[in-house]
Amino acid sequence: MRIDVLTARNAPAVGRDLTLLKQVPESVTVHRAWTLDLPFALRKALKKIVSGRSAKAVAGSQLNSSTSHGATSGGRQNPLKRLVGDLLLPDPQVGWLPFAFPAACRIIRKRKIDLVLITVPPFSTVGLVSKLRHQFPALPIVLDFRDEWLTTTINLVSFNKNERARSVARQWEADAVRDATAVVAVTEAARREIASRYPTEHESKFQCIPNGYDTRAIAVSTSEETSAGSGEKTVLTYIGTVYGSTDPGTLIAAVKGLPDAIRARLLLRFIGHIETPAYREALLSLGEMVELKGFVPQAEALRAIESTDYLLLVTHDRVNVAAKLYDYLGGGKPIVGAIHPDGDVRLLLEETRTGWWASVDDVASIRQMLIEAVERKPKLAEIFHPDQERVAAYHRRPLAQRYAALLRRITETTAS
Repeated sequence: MRIDVLTARNAPAVGRDLTLLKQVPESVTVHRAWTLDLPFALRKALKKIVSGRSAKAVAGSQLNSSTSHGATSGGRQNPLKRLVGDLLLPDPQVGWLPFAFPAACRIIRKRKIDLVLITVPPFSTVGLVSKLRHQFPALPIVLDFRDEWLTTTINLVSFNKNERARSVARQWEADAVRDATAVVAVTEAARREIASRYPTEHESKFQCIPNGYDTRAIAVSTSEETSAGSGEKTVLTYIGTVYGSTDPGTLIAAVKGLPDAIRARLLLRFIGHIETPAYREALLSLGEMVELKGFVPQAEALRAIESTDYLLLVTHDRVNVAAKLYDYLGGGKPIVGAIHPDGDVRLLLEETRTGWWASVDDVASIRQMLIEAVERKPKLAEIFHPDQERVAAYHRRPLAQRYAALLRRITETTAS
């Protein structure tokens, strides 16, 4: 199998970890096309303008579909917000399409590509599906959703949430699903959500292949491995970005309400980018109970698993499962999660027996979970017994084999 990858040459990002390039096999040919995407800091500033949300409103909020759509108090939309938002639909990365499309056409012709796999987000990339279908009517095109878009992400983290943005998003996704040969989601909930929007499409068009882990061995933690050390603190480590769908407001409220004796024994460590100053300020209000490490290379972040008692998870998302959860599974440490009670994250935790959870909207339940985590620490090795067989099912190797088999079937069926 020969693989060609097309990506952006100058895409902005929170941080860069060039060591990840070592994971790309030498046999993979990487092509790069320019993008008109905005610098990361400018994009965040514009997002604040478009959303119209103050820093105080962001901190501790519990995001949902009623999030502000950029209207003034009198119900009229701010013209500046409307102009900025309408220029960047369906998302700020839309500036890649004018460069990506001709580059993709050249690669397909020159390299005699048998199948195209288009991965989102960024969600504007779905626009490539119909463009390529027009140029290559018989080419198998697989649309791969790493996150579901219209039910969850557009409410939790999207740049623009007004009705025009939603209308554009719905149309772009509908066109892409219509013209795609197959649609792949990474959770069963996301697969069902997407398929339900297109009842005229055959059910077999929608597939689910979950994310996985590939960086840490699966091993039942020994007492030495399970504990973060001989210190008195119980360490909970969060790895990843803190942003809309991982809003820490209820977690912070729960921590502040803990008994003094528990607070004295608890340390929350955050490794990764914190999207807004308001989130940072809210976390820092916990004082010595919190450590903010910022963005670090992936290998360093994963090494931090060795020195923690628990891995901390926060998500308001009912449908999507953050990719880091699979790294958590491979890390072998128990997970403590403030999560959506009806989401696939809960099902995954219960299936693998890899941790404990509380509803992300229930401050009292989160507080009780934290108390139990501290009290449970001395006997973790005795009571934490994940289902290793179920955990192993989420290793990337077997999942990649499943995905490769799916792509081969699609290619063979289209060619026959």
